[in-house]
Amino acid sequence: QVQVVESGGGLVQAGGSLRLSCAASGHTFSTSAMGWFRQVPGKEREFVAAISWTGRSTYYANSVKGRFTISRDNAKNTLYLQMDTLKPEDTAVYYCNRDPSLGLSLPSDGWGQGTQVTVSS
Repeated sequence: QVQVVESGGGLVQAGGSLRLSCAASGHTFSTSAMGWFRQVPGKEREFVAAISWTGRSTYYANSVKGRFTISRDNAKNTLYLQMDTLKPEDTAVYYCNRDPSLGLSLPSDGWGQGTQVTVSS
């Protein structure tokens, strides 16, 4: 089982950048595909990006493709999300989690507290 703690969120102007981190505990992180997800109040949680356990394959939602980059450091048990050219519509609470489906379905459990990202126009 992987437990996660997200950090790095904040308030940024449109066009700016943020880097989110996800510190994971548990012996299975280095062999688990991982993903980032986000949720706006009143809307369903949605997929943002996923990465294979080796880090060699990455997957992105169309809405963030070309602007966000997912990466991982298995030696540090940490997952990252570099977010560039941020838009107001990227405002949400961002979560990381195991993602064995690589973006095809939402995990049913294992959610952390998330980190708030707010992009002002």
